[in-house]
Amino acid sequence: MQWAVGRRWAWAALLLASAAVLAQVVWLWLGTQSFVFEHEEIAQLARQYAGLDHELAFSRLIVELRRLHPGHVLPDEELQWVFVNAGGWMGAMCLLHASLSEYVLLFGTALGSGGHSGRYWAEISDTIISGTFHQWREGTTKSEVFYPGETVVHGPGEATAVEWGPNTWMVEYGRGVIPSTLAFALADTIFSTQDFLTLFYTLRAYARGLRLELTTYLFGQDP
Repeated sequence: MQWAVGRRWAWAALLLASAAVLAQVVWLWLGTQSFVFEHEEIAQLARQYAGLDHELAFSRLIVELRRLHPGHVLPDEELQWVFVNAGGWMGAMCLLHASLSEYVLLFGTALGSGGHSGRYWAEISDTIISGTFHQWREGTTKSEVFYPGETVVHGPGEATAVEWGPNTWMVEYGRGVIPSTLAFALADTIFSTQDFLTLFYTLRAYARGLRLELTTYLFGQDP
C-alpha cells in the first residue's frame, strides 16, 4: 500500500517537473523569436479609432495594418466573422493575422456576455473600440471596468472573470504559444454547442493565417 502511494507521488512529482521544464523551454523559445507586431503598436493604433462606429473603426484599422505590415494581414476575401464559445461566454472574432507565436484579431459581442477568461501560455491585450469590458481578477474581491480607448492586459498563466456589455468591440493581440490557446477557445464548441461548422471555420481561419505567414516568409511580401 505504501509502495503504491509512493509511486503515485513519484508520478505527480515527475509530471510537475516535466511541466516546469516544458514551460522553461517554451519561454526560451519565445525569447528567440522575432515578432511582427508589438502590444503597444496595436494598442496605439486601436486607440486612434476608439469611439467610432466599430465597423468603420475596424475597416480603417485593417487598412493601416496592411500598410504597416504588408504580407502579414489576411486579404479581404479570407476575413470572416466566426462565433466563439469558450468559458461560458459567446462572442465573435475576425482573424487578421496568425502564426505559431502571434495573432491579431477583432473581437466582440452584439448582445453582451461573460464567463471565464481562460488561462494561457500567452500574453493577450485587448484595446476597446466601443462598449464596456468588466474584469474580475483572480485573488481579488472587486472588479474593474474598462472603456473605449483603454487596454486590458491578460498575462501568461493568469485567469479572470470577464463580462462585456452589449455592442462591445475590441482589437486583440496575443503573443506566446498560440496553438496552446486553441484548446480553451474550442472546448465549448466541441463539447457543449457541438457547432462543428464553427469549429471548421475557426481552424480554417488559423490555417489561412499560417499559410500566409509561410508564403510571405518564402516568397516575400507580395505572395
